[in-house]
Amino acid sequence: MSTPADPRARGGARDRSNRGRARSKTPRDITTPLRFGYGTNGLTDLRLDDALGLLAGLGYDGVGLTLDHMHLDPLAPDLPARTRLIARRLNTLGLGVTVETGARYVLDPRRKHGPSLLDPDPDDRARRVDLLLRAVRVAADLGAHAVHCFSGITPADTDPDTAWHRLTEALAPVLVAATAAGVPLAVEPEPGHLLATIADFHHLRHALDDPGALGLTLDLGHCQCLEPLPPADCVRAAAPWLRHVQIEDMRRGIHEHLPFGDGEIDFPPVLAALAATGYQGLTVVELPRHSHAGPHHAEHSLRFLHDAVRATPASSVGSSDAVAPTARAPRSAKAPQTTPPHAVTSITATATAASATSFTTPPPMYPEATPAEGSTP
Repeated sequence: MSTPADPRARGGARDRSNRGRARSKTPRDITTPLRFGYGTNGLTDLRLDDALGLLAGLGYDGVGLTLDHMHLDPLAPDLPARTRLIARRLNTLGLGVTVETGARYVLDPRRKHGPSLLDPDPDDRARRVDLLLRAVRVAADLGAHAVHCFSGITPADTDPDTAWHRLTEALAPVLVAATAAGVPLAVEPEPGHLLATIADFHHLRHALDDPGALGLTLDLGHCQCLEPLPPADCVRAAAPWLRHVQIEDMRRGIHEHLPFGDGEIDFPPVLAALAATGYQGLTVVELPRHSHAGPHHAEHSLRFLHDAVRATPASSVGSSDAVAPTARAPRSAKAPQTTPPHAVTSITATATAASATSFTTPPPMYPEATPAEGSTP
């Protein structure tokens, strides 16, 4: 089953040609619909222009651009002008792009990923919302295929119903902006966060009345870490909502992003399942703790992924028939067994109406993942 054709999922930077790209150092003697990128959060020791040139030279199809103080600072002056320069650079190099918002200290020099959409202080939540609105505008100007975000960790002394209410209320204006810009907002289930699993994504989706601009960022390592299904089955189950994909190796129960080959994931069947969905966005390598050797890991990762694609059965690569008919979860609120009953609220609802919304918190279904140096990368 293919992901529905959607003009918003533009394949990153409007499927730019390869004209102007440096000669690839990684031979691409493979046929696959998958388009690989590398995250700039794993290249923080490089200037952004140098990082983009490196990835194009290695043969990547795109980049996961994390807005951070060293890479297209979203809070510095002249953001539109700086964005136009990056757009031209991406076009010259033939790179697609996803805009990511997981910078650790871009909003607060003391709190990692703070403030979040779940903070008790509404002014703090508004700062995170403002960052996401800026990211949507940057994504539209770059021709990005999606904007990535996450919920954040539930603050101490905050009950789950309150946390879900804050999340839906905070995302409402971002979804309105994403709809107007024609750029999907791709929420990532993150171990240790309020929205930690694919089931939690469906909980949010239904609570927001299934807005068209809301999609899923699926991190394949996270699937290995804590989802009840193997990663390949997670891909099939999530196919209708895939708007962005992140990839790295990982071990069961330990949230640590690992270079390929250092974890437990069997990648050929996972990549075959992803190709079979018809997903057209970027699949971005996510190694945020390896910037000290970023160029090495970027080169190694692409070679590994191409080798894994070659190892997939030829009949499964690019065939949408490989996705099981049961992969698409029914849109009815009561059909998915992993999605609990919940309230439904419109993304355009006022704060007053949202404050009256009651949520039934998803029951804990999965073993707790052990964080590695913190709950998130």
